[in-house]
Amino acid sequence: MKPENTVRIKTPEGITFAMPLAGPLLRFFAWAVDNLAILVAGSFLSSFFSIFKTLSPDLASALLLFFSFLVYTCYSMILEWYWQGQTVGKRLFNLRVVDSKGLRLHPSQIIVRNLLRAVDGLPALFLVGGIFSFFSPLCQRLGDMVANTVVIHTPKRQTPDLTKLYGQKFNSLREHPNLVARLRQRISPQEAELGLQAILRRDEFDDNLRLPLFEQLAEFYQNKAAFPDEAKIGTTSEQLVKNVVEVIYN
Repeated sequence: MKPENTVRIKTPEGITFAMPLAGPLLRFFAWAVDNLAILVAGSFLSSFFSIFKTLSPDLASALLLFFSFLVYTCYSMILEWYWQGQTVGKRLFNLRVVDSKGLRLHPSQIIVRNLLRAVDGLPALFLVGGIFSFFSPLCQRLGDMVANTVVIHTPKRQTPDLTKLYGQKFNSLREHPNLVARLRQRISPQEAELGLQAILRRDEFDDNLRLPLFEQLAEFYQNKAAFPDEAKIGTTSEQLVKNVVEVIYN
């Protein structure tokens, strides 16, 4: 079965959006870079533990083996958790591991997909993982299937600063009572509930998938009524959704 080019994610709020999947070739290049990084780390370890060879060659070999295994096993786990689904190779090629439903990655998912890397790597050059990726509709290797994750391609985009989102009390829509009246008239309770649930559950979504979710919601609400430019300028999609929900419920 030929893999799809996108993965369609449907949120609990009923919003469906598509994210471009990372193909096997890009994933292979990212894997090659990560393996190079691991080899470089292994080289430093080898140089470091060589000083113990004069004291005890067996101890030096045991320590080198142990820490090399630790680096190989934990490299992707630590980086994918710290960098939200990315490693050095994935960052270089703009790839990211995400939950297949668009939620935040759990530590258990990262651990499982990386422990199964040993199986996907058999017998060499990630042959098992490559075969699974080629025939999987979502381009998933075995580790992704078990962990319920996918790898997406994330074009570079500027992420808005949302740190002050919930500290703002000013709602630009309140300066346009006619617009507020139209929104209350044209947005059904179910449609308002979509925005409310998206805001309440925003922290459950992966950062990279939360942006298109709120962009689609903002576009949906703007199609309900004509928004004057002064009500939109300098307002993020997430803030606009929050403003709409606030004026409807209050």
